[in-house]
Amino acid sequence: MRRWYVPLTVLGVASLAALCLTQRGRQALRWLAHNFENAPDTLLTWNETTLRELDRLQMALDQLADSLGTAH
Repeated sequence: MRRWYVPLTVLGVASLAALCLTQRGRQALRWLAHNFENAPDTLLTWNETTLRELDRLQMALDQLADSLGTAH
């Protein structure tokens, strides 16, 4: 793994340089900075939605297990 440190570091630095030096990269960074303040609210909403969906799936699996007679 040690022989990959230098090439991966160079690749990472080159990618960051390309991101900062290209018009599209700078545009993406501006978009990210502009939308960064909304990230916590969006993630919280996504988290709540995901938990509701997982609960719904668990209930469906429990019903399936009950119908097959193998409930825990």
